[in-house]
Amino acid sequence: MQRCLPASLFGRLAWLLGLTVLFSHVLALTLMFEMRPDMRPDLRANGPLPGPPPGALHWGGAAPPPPPPYLDPSDDRHHGGPPPVGLLLDIAVRLGALLLAAWVAARWLSDPVRRLAAAASELGHNIHRAPLPESGSLECREATRVFNQMQQHIRAQLAQRDQFVAAVSHDLRTPLTRLALRVESLSDAQERQRFGRDIAEMDTMIRATLDYLRGAADAEPWVTLDLAALVNSLVEDQQEAGHDVVVEPGEGPPIAPLRAQASALRRCISNLLDNAARYAGGAQVRLTEDAQGVRVTVLDRGPGIPESELAQVLQPFYRVEASRNRNTGGVGLGLASASDIARQHGGSLQLSNRMGGGLQAELCVPRRALDAKTLLN
Repeated sequence: MQRCLPASLFGRLAWLLGLTVLFSHVLALTLMFEMRPDMRPDLRANGPLPGPPPGALHWGGAAPPPPPPYLDPSDDRHHGGPPPVGLLLDIAVRLGALLLAAWVAARWLSDPVRRLAAAASELGHNIHRAPLPESGSLECREATRVFNQMQQHIRAQLAQRDQFVAAVSHDLRTPLTRLALRVESLSDAQERQRFGRDIAEMDTMIRATLDYLRGAADAEPWVTLDLAALVNSLVEDQQEAGHDVVVEPGEGPPIAPLRAQASALRRCISNLLDNAARYAGGAQVRLTEDAQGVRVTVLDRGPGIPESELAQVLQPFYRVEASRNRNTGGVGLGLASASDIARQHGGSLQLSNRMGGGLQAELCVPRRALDAKTLLN
């Protein structure tokens, strides 16, 4: 069937419209003949055709031609007024067939375009999705082929990025480890402590940068995740580290498991808790769910962030000027990484200052968006 169809979009549309016009004519004539059998031509007669009326061949113009047939006033066919039912039915059948063909053509020709649009929207969340089948008109097949090539190029670039991250991780950590071992041989305890602090800061910066790059490159599979258990586990880790982090008791029903990238979501929430513990020494964690999705809210009583910089702190390597010190400075990647992970899950990360001081970080993960994406995996 596909081989008999024209290849181009114009050819398929012209073929469908021509077939529709022919079908509508045949259908309209068939219905009209069924309703008016007297108008049906008699193809069964095999006799000779009737001849002309008497005197028609011998009239020389001396006598007037015979009068026209008598018109019966009771015959509605010769009166003005509304058109006959057969004509209305003929018009309705043709118009209905054309409208139906237009609807079928729109669906038939737009289906490949809709599939391509859905794949392009899903590509940002799952770069390793299966390639699209090259079907439809010539134009749609060409667009699908280019789209699949683009996906392959992106996957190749991400693979090269993974190799780069692995190489950098090894090349940077090896000399840093040797430097740490040599510092241990210093006799001056004060100098040894200063070198150790600098090495630890360098190690933290390298680890944060590599984790951010690795998180942006990795394509982690989606799994069913108990978000409440994950939050409680991370809070216990903070408590063991000596931070005053607690989970507020929930008032609604328990949060049902959802589909997510477990390691990425764990890193996202952990970054929010680390940020609160670093600047405020503790936080309260609230876990709720509404029509928009599941929300993890981290509230602290730290210094907060200036209103003019709330959007900028979500950018990589951006740090508030007041935080640029050895004790709480960080690298400027924690909130940026959390925001990226939230977007990968179809959600968002919103920052706002609290009344009375402190910061509120609200992570929203829409459950319905997760279910739709994982069905495509």
